[in-house]
Amino acid sequence: MDSQTSQSSQASPSPHTFQVDLRGLVDLLSHHLYSSPKVYLRELLQNAVDAITARRAEQPDAPARVRLHAQEGTLRVEDSGVGLTEADVHTLLATIGRSSKRAGGLQDGLQEVRSDFLGQFGIGLLACFVVAERIRVVSRSARTPEAAPVEWTASDDGSYTVRTLPHEARPEPGTTVHLTARPGAGEWLTPERVLTLARDFGSLLPYDVRVGDEAVTDLPAPWDRPYPSPATRRVALARHCHDLFGFTPLDSIELTVPLAGVRGVAYVLPAAVSPATRATHRVHLKGMLLTERAEQLLPDWAFFVRCVLDTDSLRPTASREALYEDETLAAVREALGERIRSWLTALAAGDPERLAAFLSVHHLGVKSLARHDKDMLRTMLPWLPFETTDGQLSLEEFAQRHPVVHFTRTVEEYRQVAPIASAQGVGVVNGGYTYDSDLVEALPSVRPGTVVAELDTDTVTAHLDAVDPADELALSGFLAAARARLDPLGCDVVLRAFRPLSVPALHLDDRSARHEQARAEAEAQADDLWAGILGSLRGSAPRARLVLNHLNPLIRRISSLGDPELIGTATESLYGQALLMAQRPLRPADSALLNRAFMGLLEWATNGEEGR
Repeated sequence: MDSQTSQSSQASPSPHTFQVDLRGLVDLLSHHLYSSPKVYLRELLQNAVDAITARRAEQPDAPARVRLHAQEGTLRVEDSGVGLTEADVHTLLATIGRSSKRAGGLQDGLQEVRSDFLGQFGIGLLACFVVAERIRVVSRSARTPEAAPVEWTASDDGSYTVRTLPHEARPEPGTTVHLTARPGAGEWLTPERVLTLARDFGSLLPYDVRVGDEAVTDLPAPWDRPYPSPATRRVALARHCHDLFGFTPLDSIELTVPLAGVRGVAYVLPAAVSPATRATHRVHLKGMLLTERAEQLLPDWAFFVRCVLDTDSLRPTASREALYEDETLAAVREALGERIRSWLTALAAGDPERLAAFLSVHHLGVKSLARHDKDMLRTMLPWLPFETTDGQLSLEEFAQRHPVVHFTRTVEEYRQVAPIASAQGVGVVNGGYTYDSDLVEALPSVRPGTVVAELDTDTVTAHLDAVDPADELALSGFLAAARARLDPLGCDVVLRAFRPLSVPALHLDDRSARHEQARAEAEAQADDLWAGILGSLRGSAPRARLVLNHLNPLIRRISSLGDPELIGTATESLYGQALLMAQRPLRPADSALLNRAFMGLLEWATNGEEGR
């Protein structure tokens, strides 16, 4: 008994075969693998093209035709490909996932042409159940011409039948696929829809494909056609871009990279886009449209172009609607980026007008590239525009005018100092826009000898003329009242003489001063524990400064006032006006100060009127 039990436990269990619910699999395909039912037509075209490719590998002169005939609710697709025997049908169509390109399959012995195939025959035909309730395939083998034609008929409930037919049922080798629409999917099999989809997917296929009498293929591709002149080519490609993407490009860039197996064109967008915008591109694989939304095809900095290309080297994902991220795609991305970089360099060298037109729209993309590419920064240095106190200039021209290139890191800092710095002869670059401060700091690396310095409040104040000590001493009471009023706001008051005379006061701070202000505000609102911690973080960072212009007539009149309260109200008004002129965002304390100063001045004015 024990011996029998031991032998039984050592016996191998009986194998079982997975049972596949075809309806559930079709639901999986339609709702999770494929983005739209329209891919059924791509799968049919792929099967037909692969069959022709297989036949031509053995019979180079074999016909290469694909014909689609659509009627309401039905579709017939005929190809002159290699065809199937009854054994092939059982092998390829009855086993889900079996590829005709595997060893031992239909193309056994054709290893050298397998790279020319587009898809998997079994899975591709199964995808047709997304729109069809019944599929009928009639095929005759070109490799075994004496074999009888075979018919495979399948329903979406998972059942199928196979039978041989008389030779006259299919006189020539090839395959015909008949689809009968499932309820609610008839629109996908109308003649108009089939023609639109066939042209969308198959316009670059290498064989003669027609829907009825209408040609589908349009070869050679627009970027491969000969043109009488560069201008004619540019016009033709612009028309192609408009038809494909709906916009007329600023320019077109050839993307042919033979070593990467890529042929195509990039179109430069006519309007600026955000660098954060994820660019999508149109990719064909061996002539068949793979996707209209390919991402990661170009470097991130090339967000200003949309491209269309055909490739035979990139690997598609399982759904064949996107590109697989691998080393090949990375190499292609780098090669395409180099083509766009070369185009920019050529424009800088030989066509400054077109370059200027491009940079007026897409300077941000070039700046993004130049941050990481010193050669590109050096090439674009005379062309890239920057906002400066001398107007819109390139860094090259600005550096020629100023021995020290001062810059600010924020737009707010620039707006504070630009009018004053310009009047004092100090050149400043606004580095507050995307990438600008990085490029200014990189300037010495491509222009040796250039001195770059971040502009801070001490530098600005140092360029303002000091007031005569006797005059400042005479105004000590006024300055003391003004400082007392702004001290709770973390702002000092200093007196200088500067131009333009029309500016009564200048508010200066930097990042360290703003950090100290934020710390002080947090400390004031915190409980005892956090107040102690924040207080221990107090640094020696400089405070913000309100610089009063001793040359301004208004400041002279205010400084002669004898009422400390009125001096304080006037100082608050000058502080608020200086903040507004700098276009700085107002803190709640600043807004409260402005309201208080406004009401105080109104009260003073009305009281003064009553006393008159």
